[in-house]
Amino acid sequence: MSGEGASSYCTRVKVEKVIHLAGNSRSPTSQKISTRHRALKAPITMKIYFCGSIRGGRGDAELYSRIIEQLKAYGTVLTEHVGFKEPILKHIEGDDVAIHTQDMAWLEESDVVVAEVTQPSLGVGYEIGRAVAWKKRILCLYRPDDGKGLSAMVRGAHDGKNFIVKDYQEPEVPGILKEFLSSS
Repeated sequence: MSGEGASSYCTRVKVEKVIHLAGNSRSPTSQKISTRHRALKAPITMKIYFCGSIRGGRGDAELYSRIIEQLKAYGTVLTEHVGFKEPILKHIEGDDVAIHTQDMAWLEESDVVVAEVTQPSLGVGYEIGRAVAWKKRILCLYRPDDGKGLSAMVRGAHDGKNFIVKDYQEPEVPGILKEFLSSS
């Protein structure tokens, strides 16, 4: 399968038990149970958890929305609401406990995490920490700016494989996502 955004495929194995009836000298029939394996192709939809500042500041909401639209070419974005332009709390039902519970369920369910970390956010830092503990592949996107710097706790976690930190400008996002998500 080729092309950007094409669904990935995995091979599942279907196990079938087959009973063979065969005669032998000791009994009129003997049963032999064997296992046959048959490969089945099934599309896989990657589950992507996108992190961006919500209560820490919504100045990048439109940027988040554009990144999320690009992520949809690779799978399902579990946290699409992070890119909504209207006040985010209109789209979230429940109190802080309910929000935390739902977000942690989505994070645990995800295959990868993409975090826009330019706007400092305690929540995004928390989500990244949980993702590390759950051994998720993580991509942190940071737009360098005069007078600001990315936390050493994020930049220092870069290992080139499972935790990637990329300084970027918006036109570079498609290539960065392709590189990261194609290797997931």
